[in-house]
Amino acid sequence: MPGFSLGKEALNALVTRKRIYMKGCDIIHEDRQARSAYLIYTGWACSYRLLRNGTRQIINFHVQGDLLGARRLLSPDCDDNLSAITCVEVGEIDIDNLLAAFFSDNHLAMSILWSTFRDESIVTQHLVDIGRLRPINRTAHFFLELGARLNLAGVGTGTTYQCPLTQSLIADALGLTTVHFNRVLRQLRELNTMIFHEGQVELLDSARLERLADFDSSYLR
Repeated sequence: MPGFSLGKEALNALVTRKRIYMKGCDIIHEDRQARSAYLIYTGWACSYRLLRNGTRQIINFHVQGDLLGARRLLSPDCDDNLSAITCVEVGEIDIDNLLAAFFSDNHLAMSILWSTFRDESIVTQHLVDIGRLRPINRTAHFFLELGARLNLAGVGTGTTYQCPLTQSLIADALGLTTVHFNRVLRQLRELNTMIFHEGQVELLDSARLERLADFDSSYLR
């Protein structure tokens, strides 16, 4: 993660305490003002929106090394929720301290900007995927993107990695029903391109998947 590594040590130095959130617990909630950003040490989380009718839309998944809540440098008001998918350990960083360091440490500032722009690029790509790609294409893109992100974080190989996400969570993020998502997984397996079973992802034919998804990982770097 080239951009992130520039200020990683400075970010770690700003951590005031480590916190552990159990699976299903909200780390950030839209109804509460947040005065902290969070650096994920271990575990998986997701950001999501709740609609007035009670339904949920997952916006993005977050993994080891991700910096969360940097937008609160500009506004303390949360416009989304952040929830632990697994047990998550995070480093908590006071927003005021982060803001002061942003203006005094160029490497740290670049790291924060890189993290924010990358998150925006990921969400933009997800919007394109849901709006324009067929279910099989967007599913292929999702697993390629996740593998690339984990590889950049030093977790997994890019083609083989652990994935604790349930089918219902991924289907939610992809705008599919769980039944439809399961059908797409079967299609990809029958094409001998990938397998997702019991929390393990194996990309059997990455080149074919990349053609299928029109995948270019440059937006992640």
